[in-house]
Amino acid sequence: MQRVRIATYNIHKGRGLDGRIRIERIARVLGEIHADIVALQEVVSREGRCAEDHQARFLADQFAYFYAIGETRKYRGGSYGNVTLSRWRFERARHADLSVSGREERGVLRTDIRLGRQLVHVFNVHLGTSHRERKKQARRLIEPDLLKAMDITGPRVVLGDFNEWTRGLVTRTLTSEFRLTDLRAHLRRSRAYPSGLPLLHLDHIYYDHHFEVESARFHRSRLSLVASDHLPLVADLVMGGSSWPAATRDVSGSRGALVPDADA
Repeated sequence: MQRVRIATYNIHKGRGLDGRIRIERIARVLGEIHADIVALQEVVSREGRCAEDHQARFLADQFAYFYAIGETRKYRGGSYGNVTLSRWRFERARHADLSVSGREERGVLRTDIRLGRQLVHVFNVHLGTSHRERKKQARRLIEPDLLKAMDITGPRVVLGDFNEWTRGLVTRTLTSEFRLTDLRAHLRRSRAYPSGLPLLHLDHIYYDHHFEVESARFHRSRLSLVASDHLPLVADLVMGGSSWPAATRDVSGSRGALVPDADA
């Protein structure tokens, strides 16, 4: 049995509850988590006067992660959207548009990560705030080029900010159509948004039946309570099969971004 720690974290452009943008605080929170794979939402990545301006690269460099960017729109001359960090290389990265006309641009970033002999497909999701919007996005997720794609050969993990705090259409779709399981049954405390006074559960992790959950939690620390308006959701998953390579910081200078394929 092998273990992998995954996390999803909406970093709110690095803006904390104090109103200040400090991406180094997000990095320190990630240092507290020690996850192997991290799905981030609301990340701004642009070339600027300092390394912190390119948030994806800055966060990856702190822990020798590989990173992939799924751009949903431009923001002040840079890329804004989802970012996936991994201790292992990506075999593929692909961004798909989930935007609904008249609403904010949304997307899903698929990354394929080979863990030993097993290819795991990670879908980093950020859905809309409107019920009708999410209804359309749920249908889009199950189209043949996304969660049902023909080239999916291994287990799937679907995680991110779903903006769904009840058992709505997205939840029902993922738990019934794909035999994916949500973490809610494994969490002692399920409300985590906003981080300072949690009232809602917006962030979720779904996973195929190949995995078992060893533990799951929202990461609460003095730092995470102020670094963003979301708390990181962290899960330790166990999967049988061939041995996985040990997570390592030594990437011999090969760390970097994988440019996603064209939109599906």
